[in-house]
Amino acid sequence: MREGARIQAAIDLVAAVDGSTRDGGAATDTILRDYFRQRRYAGSKDRRAVGDLLYAVLRRRGELNWRLGDENGGARLAVLAQVALSGADLSAMNGRFEGDPHAPAPIAEPEMSLLRQALAADFSTAPVWARLNFPAWLEDQLARRFGERLEAEMAALEGRAPLDLRVNLLRGTPEDAMTLLPEASRGGMLSTSLRLPPATDITHHISYMGGLVEVQDEASQIAALLTGAGKGMQVLDLCAGGGGKTLAMAAQMGNSGQIYAYDADRRRLEKLRPRAKRADARNIQYVDSPSKLPAGVDRVVLDVPCSGTGTWRRNPELRWRLTPELLAALTQLQDELLDRGAASVKPGGQLVYMTCSLLPEECEARADAFLARNPAFARVPWKENWPATQGPPPATLSHQPDYLVLTPATHQTDGFFVAVMNRSP
Repeated sequence: MREGARIQAAIDLVAAVDGSTRDGGAATDTILRDYFRQRRYAGSKDRRAVGDLLYAVLRRRGELNWRLGDENGGARLAVLAQVALSGADLSAMNGRFEGDPHAPAPIAEPEMSLLRQALAADFSTAPVWARLNFPAWLEDQLARRFGERLEAEMAALEGRAPLDLRVNLLRGTPEDAMTLLPEASRGGMLSTSLRLPPATDITHHISYMGGLVEVQDEASQIAALLTGAGKGMQVLDLCAGGGGKTLAMAAQMGNSGQIYAYDADRRRLEKLRPRAKRADARNIQYVDSPSKLPAGVDRVVLDVPCSGTGTWRRNPELRWRLTPELLAALTQLQDELLDRGAASVKPGGQLVYMTCSLLPEECEARADAFLARNPAFARVPWKENWPATQGPPPATLSHQPDYLVLTPATHQTDGFFVAVMNRSP
């Protein structure tokens, strides 16, 4: 693909993502994958260049819309503005497109004038939501979360996330994994966590195919550890999804005890079966109906559906999908799931609530509201569930006495929240 064709492909993809965002359709990575499945002629360099441009627009959409004006923030101008902001010479762009039938249509004078104005705009005068690329209506919640660190944390959320791996102790040791993956780095917060550069494809590597490593952000790995799931326990994973934490807990439990895996979306849960086989996780029981949920378990784990604000590095389009109405629906569902999960906790057991959100409304507010209406439960400092096998908690976590909040800039992980609550004996 020539330069013009790559730019036009990015325009088509941004338009497709915009439509999906409005309609609640497919995620960006799915749209990108399907686009190139229909265009086998595109090589790996083409796919990478187009994907990079697409994600650059999504990450900077707030800035681009402010520069262009909301009424001009369509896919074509957004992509052309991003290309120009990356250093391309606007005045020469039409010449580079000439003779390429797959390039964008020539930039007419009204568009050219608008693009020049966009480039010349004094970005230092832009509102905070445009400078930091988030919906304006979220400013209060993000400011409450980060305070004076708002700029640093939001800048981290605009970056690209590394590929984190969890070493599966049912299949081997971190040393075994490092032997097979010498390019991986250690030095995160967990001894069983490895890290590779962004966009690394591990799925055909022997370490992954043999079940020695699983793709899992370190924040999610920490959350699984803080469930306190141990040998011989009975654990209900009430929102198991694709099973990342289910598999992590199976390894923690050494395949002893029982994990009951349930998800309202049975299609997501089906993805766990081949993963569990690959990981040699043999203490998982699949629950296909809410009427079959067990009672009297040691741990109920709730990784609830949420806004996904903590995953904006990986899914930048999520920031533009979220609306006040959707957030209200999510918090209502979170309350319902907390109450449902509480019913399965035995006296003396624990309810562990977690989200990949950074919004206080989905995190502390939900846990506090649950405790207020359920006096049989009490907050437990998360450090009480920190496993001795990992050594003392890292210093970057130690200042948080009760609930645990992980953020990209401070902890180099996805944004994550964990609350541990104990039921009285």
